Amino acid sequence: MRAADLADGVIAGAVGSSALNAVAYLDMALRARPASSTPEESARRVAQLAHVDLGPEDRAANRRSGLGALLGYGLGVAAGIGFALLARGRRMPLALASGVLGGGVMTMADGSLTALGLTDPRTWRRSDWVADILPHLAFGLAGAVTWNRLRSPH
Repeated sequence: MRAADLADGVIAGAVGSSALNAVAYLDMALRARPASSTPEESARRVAQLAHVDLGPEDRAANRRSGLGALLGYGLGVAAGIGFALLARGRRMPLALASGVLGGGVMTMADGSLTALGLTDPRTWRRSDWVADILPHLAFGLAGAVTWNRLRSPH
């Protein structure tokens, strides 16, 4: 595997993360729903497990907010790198690549949240699943288009 392929996986993961966030923010605007607390709760739980003190509560809340977002981007970039390893530097059919990327990052995200004890997908309603699936589909499509574009001869 070439370093350029891994770098392209990073780029595809970052683009996918941006698309996921855009769809999530659009959902918030359309349905007037509040932001999810799971990124901050993830950061809180990871800090607890790592025995890291985030400081006084007013500052810790700000750190959790920043760390929660960074955890999300890190997960997206890791998914892009994993996809690059799986694809072995080759283009993939768009539908397959979108499904692998979107499904992979959704599994990583929901699996992490479940492992941290922050959610239980078995209790989700249909609307919860839709709100989770759509941004991850956007991740998959944006990441796959980016990956395949980077694989095109220039």
